[in-house]
This record gives sequence, structure tokens and C-alpha cells, in this order.
Amino acid sequence: MDVRSYIEDISRRAKKSSILLRSVEADQKNRALGNVTNLLDKKRESVVESNRIDCENAKKAGLSKAFLDRLFLGDRRIDDMIKSVREIMALEDPVGEVTGVRRPQGFILEKVRIPIGVICVIYESRPNVTVDAAALCLKSGNSVILRGGRDAVESSRALTEIIREALEEAGISADAVQYVEKGGHESVSWLVKQSGNVDVVIPRGGKSLIERVVSEATVPVIKHYKGVCHLYIDAGCDLNMALKVVYNSKMQRPGTCNALETLLVNENVSEQFLPMVKKKLQDVELRGCDRTKKILPGIESANEDDYFTEYLDLVLAIKVVDSIDEAVTHIEKYGSNHTDGIISGDVENIRIFVQMVDSAVVTVNSSTRLSDGGVFGLGSEIGISTDKLHARGPMGIKDLTTYKWVIRGSGDIRLF
Repeated sequence: MDVRSYIEDISRRAKKSSILLRSVEADQKNRALGNVTNLLDKKRESVVESNRIDCENAKKAGLSKAFLDRLFLGDRRIDDMIKSVREIMALEDPVGEVTGVRRPQGFILEKVRIPIGVICVIYESRPNVTVDAAALCLKSGNSVILRGGRDAVESSRALTEIIREALEEAGISADAVQYVEKGGHESVSWLVKQSGNVDVVIPRGGKSLIERVVSEATVPVIKHYKGVCHLYIDAGCDLNMALKVVYNSKMQRPGTCNALETLLVNENVSEQFLPMVKKKLQDVELRGCDRTKKILPGIESANEDDYFTEYLDLVLAIKVVDSIDEAVTHIEKYGSNHTDGIISGDVENIRIFVQMVDSAVVTVNSSTRLSDGGVFGLGSEIGISTDKLHARGPMGIKDLTTYKWVIRGSGDIRLF
């Protein structure tokens, strides 16, 4: 079977299973998710072994430490996946939620939440996305087609097999979760053209992957291109708190899209704060503007490209700014509308920042790493959207639904 036929077959089976999922009740979906947690725990050794193969291949390929961190699955991350699935189980099933009003004419108009249908998730090196995406789609009544990166193929295959077994044990078609195992880049090209079978594509990965998906897709795409996340350190703020937040934003997991990439520091606190940053972030390569370099001689110069860059690594761009207005202007020009924050004790400056910064998530005196579906109580996330239509920010199960209108009358007709 050639790649096109292979993808079309997967898509047709996903569509068929999505129709069957419309009638699956919450208890049955939760039973399947419970099976997933049990099998993840029971088969963790085989998952770890599959992941070991991927990690060894990645090391041989000379991939970065940040990449290896995203790829790695140990007992702790398997425990995190189990916890995430349990949190999704505990969420109220969004399907069938009704808001209704009685119109003056007499009939009742209902807005009913329904599944989107078939969701295709294209992702790169994080094998945990396999479980998160499948669990979120199942709970929201959707079929999902998973297409992971080649660097995590063994891990993702092992996890998909567990999920499909869990579905069958609960009496749900295994085709509700499918993993694309062959076809390379060509498989992506055909996946995003499956209009009529696939309802939406959610790409998770680097900018080049997302740009390619958007350029080739005939199916709607929900995405963010990159996470160039900023923190602005305002004059007069608590610098010890600021340092703690900066450290967490950059160092907690530098290879994620919500990690800090650019630090903006008000000139009035720059001479005091920047040496604190350099001392605290000793493992980070700092790249600064001319004013930053006068305070921190010996660091690398930051050029125009640096301020546009999502490093996903231990590199931090720094710029000294004169005011909150300059900080907001910088974010408007160089930001990615993902997550940007302010550290300040000035109520008016906080108000200005929150009002003027047009990002999916804005943080106030808190880490950019808090921009996460699990932290938001969404039971993990299918992705983060910087679009403004349908969904924005971390996307949970409600963002994987749409709605239909139901009119309930008793012989009502339109007269005008």
C-alpha cells in the first residue's frame, strides 16, 4: 500500500470510529481511560525499554540535551502521564452540555456541545503527547490520528498499543486512536489534505513543521508557531522575587514552548538586577544589548535575530529598556503571542501591561512555565494556540468540542 492509500485508509477508519463515539457515554470513556492508567503502570518496563532505544538513537545523532530531555521517559514521567490521565477522567464530560433559552415565539433553543469529530495531532519529540492527546480526544468524544516524530517512534508505538488495548477492553473501537507509523514527511502532506474525514489538524513542534502544515493543509489548523516568551522586570519591584521567577521560567524546563527566552529589564534596576541574574543563571549563555553588556562585560552581543529566536535551550536574550511602554513595544515586535509576563509592584503598570500585551497568556509576578493545561486544571493540554478563533492558549477538552443548535417546539413555524 502506498503512502497516500495508507493515510486515506487510516482517515476513513478514524471517521467511522468518530461516528460510533458520538453515542459512547461518559462512564464508558472513563473506563477506557482507567484501563490506560492500569496498563501504563503494568507495562512501564516495556515503555521504558522502547524509550531507551529512541534515546540511544538520539544521542548517536548528536541531538541536544534539551531535545533529549523532551524525549526521555522514566518512571517519574510515566507516573506523570498516569496522573494526567486520571485528572482527565475526573473532569466533567463536556459532550452533551446544554445551554437553553425560551424564545419569545415559544420554542426552546438549545446550544449543545458536541465532539469536533476526527482530530489529527502532528508532534515531534515528546512521546508523552501520545497519551495526553489520546486521552483528551477520547474524553471529548473525538477520534484521533497521531503522527509523532521519527525520533520517538519506538516510544510512541508502545504507548499507542497500550491505549488501543485499553479501548478494546472497554468495548470502544481501537480505531478511535491510530498512530501513523510509515510514510515519513509524505505522510504529513497527505494527512493534512484529508478533508471530509479529518476535521482539524493540531501541529506541535518547531516553526518549520507548523509552517509546512499550514501551507499544505486543506483541513483547518490550530497552532502556535513558536514560544518567544518574555518577562519584563519593572522598576521598584521585589528583585528577589523577580530572580526566583526568572530562574524558574528559564531553568525549570528550558526545552519547552513556555520557557523564558527574552528578559526585559527596566534601566532603573538593571545595574542591581542583571549581576544577580548572571550569578544565578551560571549555566545559561547570556546575550545582551549594548546597555546590558556595559553592566555584564564579557557576555555575547544580542542581535536582531536573537530577539526573534525561540532557543529551547540554555540561552537567554536580554534587553535594558527605559519604560514599560518600551517593554510592551518590544514584545509587540518580537513576541509570538504565546506567554509574556511582568514582575512589578506598581498597580498601574500591571494594568497597562495586561491591557496592552496581546498574548494568549499574560503572567503577573509569576513564571511563564505556569502557562500549561495541567496547571490550568484542564487535565493536560492538546496544544497551545496563539490563534484568536475557536481556541486560544492551553487547549483542554472543551476546546476539542464545537456545538450545534437544537430547536424544540410544538408545531412552531416562521411567520415573517
